Amino acid sequence: MSDTGGRDRQATPMPNDMNARELGRWLWRQLTSMRTALVLLLLLALAAIPGSIVPQEDVDSIGVSRWQDAHPELTPVYEKLGLFSVYDSPWFSAIYILLMISLVGCIVPRTGVYWRALRAKPPRAPRNLSRLPEHAAYTTHDGGADVLERAAAELKRRRYRVVVGEDSVSAEKGYLREAGNLVFHISVLVVLVGFAMGGLFGYKGGVIVVEGQGFSNDLTQYDDFVPGSMFTATDMEPFSFTVEDFEVDWLTEGPRAGMARKFVSTLGYQETPSSAVKSYDLRVNHPLKIGTTEIFLIGHGYAPVITVRDGNGDVAYSGPTIFLPVDETFQSFGVVKAADARPGQIGLEGEFYPTFALGDGLPRSSFGDLADPVLSMLVYTGDLGLDGGGGESVYVLDKSNAEQVLKEDGKPFRLDMREGDSIVLPDDLGTVTFEGIERWNKIQISRTPGKLIALTGVSLALLGLCASLFIRPRRVWVRTRRDENGETVVDLGALDRSNGGDPERGEHELAAITLSLQGTGKVSP
Repeated sequence: MSDTGGRDRQATPMPNDMNARELGRWLWRQLTSMRTALVLLLLLALAAIPGSIVPQEDVDSIGVSRWQDAHPELTPVYEKLGLFSVYDSPWFSAIYILLMISLVGCIVPRTGVYWRALRAKPPRAPRNLSRLPEHAAYTTHDGGADVLERAAAELKRRRYRVVVGEDSVSAEKGYLREAGNLVFHISVLVVLVGFAMGGLFGYKGGVIVVEGQGFSNDLTQYDDFVPGSMFTATDMEPFSFTVEDFEVDWLTEGPRAGMARKFVSTLGYQETPSSAVKSYDLRVNHPLKIGTTEIFLIGHGYAPVITVRDGNGDVAYSGPTIFLPVDETFQSFGVVKAADARPGQIGLEGEFYPTFALGDGLPRSSFGDLADPVLSMLVYTGDLGLDGGGGESVYVLDKSNAEQVLKEDGKPFRLDMREGDSIVLPDDLGTVTFEGIERWNKIQISRTPGKLIALTGVSLALLGLCASLFIRPRRVWVRTRRDENGETVVDLGALDRSNGGDPERGEHELAAITLSLQGTGKVSP
């Protein structure tokens, strides 16, 4: 935050003998001081750091679950501190609200001071202009009134505000410097209001859509959904789309070989159920805009098509199964839950390797593309916790009441399959078939009504900052007097009110003003 154009109110020490009213006034002065506003702004920036480092529940609930599994001792502490949902935590909201109050308390009185300064006339000329950092003098045969008239015209031409007195001219410019400073501070408030509007009235949701499948903008269709506190479902546009095609361009050379260079999802979408179908190539950082809603492509992965038949030969599970990538090679983790299998429920848990390889004797994926896809999964049977009626994550297999299927030698029974393979499970549990591979897209859908307000605030902040940095508040005085020879002595003085002003530039301007006024006179050293 810039404060180049004005002085901060000095914080006064807190007296010992203070009644409630005086204490309230003292606290208000501390809260609305520029120093407090700067501290709160720094605290807000520091408070946002955990939101960037720690997985957030409203952005990546799976990432939060994995982090909690990997850090069981820190999880209770983080939960109490609200670090898994930083931007919804009371302490973050408290900093946010206090910063807004502090900014308003800073801006309102400063605006009044600036308005009075804007209407005030330039101050009268000092008695001794030679004491100023920049000064000059010359003598002329012209009358004092003529000199002052020429001085007023010259200073007006240089965009000074001019006041002509009996024997002097006072001029001042650079009033917009403080205006730029105020605009900068107001813009910070505008940005905060814009973000607050997005948090109150907007929403953000995510959904994974397999290639060839569709989505309708309805609350029941989302995998995760974070509404603002004043959001209503009637604000949602009634659009729908289908992922018609998906293309990935992989890097095969260089230090980043194996990574996806770009990926494009071709959508067929309708803005309303009765509107015509349109096509759009959805790419990273190129969202599809429908009304006030934006649709982003933020990720992709593989969905192996798996069919599970139970011991009776009936299909208990079939279809593309979302596997979540665990690294840049798209080695992915997923589970299958065949709740209707008989004689017992069947659960599969394992990994998918797009390009299977062995590293140090361990299976891994060496490339993100489908060069040699392999599906490797462990098998469980029994109660998978699917009949309790509670919410279940499709990416977590409850094995607390299930038994792992073993080989005759007591080792875990593992399904290692390539596309088209079918394996019979032990104990007449059934069969598992790896039918094929499809791709999925991670789509983020958001509505942020305060985005344009925040963007306007950022633009105003840049304008205000430029004005406060480059506009030079400056005063110039011209005084005339008669010497003992009856000639007119013209004294000039200038004062650059910006501490970072360029002295050479100021001296050059004063010399130019002097030369335009002196006529045939001589400039005194």
